[in-house]
Amino acid sequence: MTDPSFPFEYLSNYLIIGAALMALGMLGFLSRRNLIVMFLSAEMMLQGVALTLVGFSRYHGNWTGQVFTIVMLTVAASEAALALALILVLFHRIRSLDVTLWQDLRETGLPESVDTSGAEPYEPVPGPESYPHLTPSGVEPPHPRQPWEQRRG
Repeated sequence: MTDPSFPFEYLSNYLIIGAALMALGMLGFLSRRNLIVMFLSAEMMLQGVALTLVGFSRYHGNWTGQVFTIVMLTVAASEAALALALILVLFHRIRSLDVTLWQDLRETGLPESVDTSGAEPYEPVPGPESYPHLTPSGVEPPHPRQPWEQRRG
């Protein structure tokens, strides 16, 4: 049974946007080598599926798709936390987010993946790291003029 207040034209809009999100996410996942961009592309695909489930749920007049979407987003939030923790550990290990540099994480006996795109992996340049210099806590920075003098003239 379909909901009369939600015609098929509305559902087709949901499906088109969901399919576009899925296609853009898949394109980003397959064409990029940066792990964070790949992770965000996978999340975009997940959002496309969630939007499709919500559209079908509204079209059929029940809550099943919407409840499943809430459960799916809850699992995706915990997956995002684990994935970002894994990205941090891997970045501290190799100092790069390029997935082609992580050949040592493969199982023993598997051949190395050869990148045929022709792009060179990013090599970090060694050198001194520079961090911003912030004012220590509790110390007020020097002011050229008092704020009330700036407003008056």
